[in-house]
Amino acid sequence: MSLFQYDFMQRAFVAALIVGIISPLIGVFLVQRRLALLGDGMGHVALTGVGLAFLVGSAPIPTALVVAALGAVILEVIRARSRTAGDLALALVFYGGIAGGVFLTTLAGGKATTSLNQYLFGSLSTVSASDLIGLGVAAAVVIVVLAVFGRELFAMSLDSELAQVQGIRTTLMSTLLTVMAAISVVVGMRTVGLLLVSAIMIVPIAAAQQLTRSFTVTAMIGVALGLISTVAGLTSSYYLDVPPGPTIVLIALAIFVLAGLAGFGIRRRGRLIGR
Repeated sequence: MSLFQYDFMQRAFVAALIVGIISPLIGVFLVQRRLALLGDGMGHVALTGVGLAFLVGSAPIPTALVVAALGAVILEVIRARSRTAGDLALALVFYGGIAGGVFLTTLAGGKATTSLNQYLFGSLSTVSASDLIGLGVAAAVVIVVLAVFGRELFAMSLDSELAQVQGIRTTLMSTLLTVMAAISVVVGMRTVGLLLVSAIMIVPIAAAQQLTRSFTVTAMIGVALGLISTVAGLTSSYYLDVPPGPTIVLIALAIFVLAGLAGFGIRRRGRLIGR
């Protein structure tokens, strides 16, 4: 029996493809800037958005998008305008986001607490047609921003001080990258879950880095590995009847281990891809 005969699986696969493409494209910049945990922070902020949606009865994805984007801007303001170190500012966002999400969900009562698990760990059956439209629009925004500001983002990620000397508005670019990370987290929360979606931003890129030193090639391989992880994980979760989020992340981690072993052999021969 084909899993594609079900409408909810068709929608889930489209969402998974979007996640597999968008998340590594943002993750490659985060890894370059050594901000691998930023996605986790944005996931916790998005959790507050989901809790707020439960409380006021609004749609979770648009509400989470707005709240996560606001949280991204606040994070960058804290980092730029105060003496708070970047990792400390991120920790404050972590704690505030998850506390706000649980608090608002509890206030909402009813089935909100049960529904929250679907957003924390992903769910095959919760992606609606309207959700896909929202995810598609969000993904298109990310791709357009990368197409327009990709060079500036790369320069800032490589060396922010040098980029500033070259006239690039590094604070604006940093805020833009954080907002896009927040959007990517919300895009992936339906299939991977808020607690695990940042892994698809980081792990495929970490695996790609085992095979190449080129930024562009790393991004391309990362997207390919992200697609493999999301599609294979979604298929496995359907047949095993388990949440898709943990399955997708475990497959991504297995790919990282294989890439590490392959990279070891490649480095010994001195033939890294795109060296």
